[in-house]
Amino acid sequence: MTEVDHRTLSIPDGLDGERVDAALARLFGLSRTRAADLVASGHVKVDGDAVAKSHRVEPGALLEVSIPTEADPLEVVPEIVEGIKIIHDDDSIVVIDKPVGVAVHPSPGWGGQTVVGHLAAAGFRIATSGASERQGIVQRLDVGTSGVMVICKSEHAYSLLKNAFRRRTVDKTYHALVQGHPDPFEGTIDAPIGRHPRHDYKFAVMADGRHSVTHYETLEAHRFASLLQVHLETGRTHQIRVHMQALKHPCVGDLTYGADPVLARRVGLERQWLHAVRLGFEHPDTGDYVSYDSTYPDDLQHALDVIRDAD
Repeated sequence: MTEVDHRTLSIPDGLDGERVDAALARLFGLSRTRAADLVASGHVKVDGDAVAKSHRVEPGALLEVSIPTEADPLEVVPEIVEGIKIIHDDDSIVVIDKPVGVAVHPSPGWGGQTVVGHLAAAGFRIATSGASERQGIVQRLDVGTSGVMVICKSEHAYSLLKNAFRRRTVDKTYHALVQGHPDPFEGTIDAPIGRHPRHDYKFAVMADGRHSVTHYETLEAHRFASLLQVHLETGRTHQIRVHMQALKHPCVGDLTYGADPVLARRVGLERQWLHAVRLGFEHPDTGDYVSYDSTYPDDLQHALDVIRDAD
């Protein structure tokens, strides 16, 4: 629950005739915008009555303010997330199947559920290495991307796997349903990726972007779309989605990166058809190669079935 700080005081003589939002800002050290928001949301009363922000205060008037505590956007909030499956768990790592609509860790602008919040609520103790909101995290999946991922429980595992991802020795395999038919059916996309120049929530192929390499092969070719198996050599944000758009074969349902909204509705998708199906690496304790798999969730399986039936 949100905590609320209740404060009551009399308007001093020095604020005679001031607007209530300005008086509030000066009395409590708030920004003028924050003060105006509190007034507009009904958290401020003068002599027992709610007022508009333009109300002029008089000395001796009783000012009552309820100030909700602003939550830290990076705070890890323990919360069980329905749909997260534990694929593997030992003293060093926990491997999960992440559902769509869940972020890996908290970030500014995201108020939804997170993987680290679920693990905290479920009693998992994970490594403390890394920034506080993403301790133990050595890889990420987009909120709109589902599939298999690993989180480190020990500091030793964190160090080794962080290095493995950095050296690109981790095998990351995705399946993507893309519009049309890539030509050639099998290939490599080597194109640098940077933040979009006009939309800061998007990325794009940019001459001054970071080195990004995606390998793909066609598993199934259908009338409207192709199912690809994708191996990431690098791990840039939105890499597969950006590279598929650059090929003019965006992921089905990925409206952010140029997908056809009509086709998205036809297959019943509200997110990109992209799933992390397999993750392979050397186990940080044993050194043995291990591999973990994830099956398609219901929404992606349904969309693929519709595409297959349309042939």
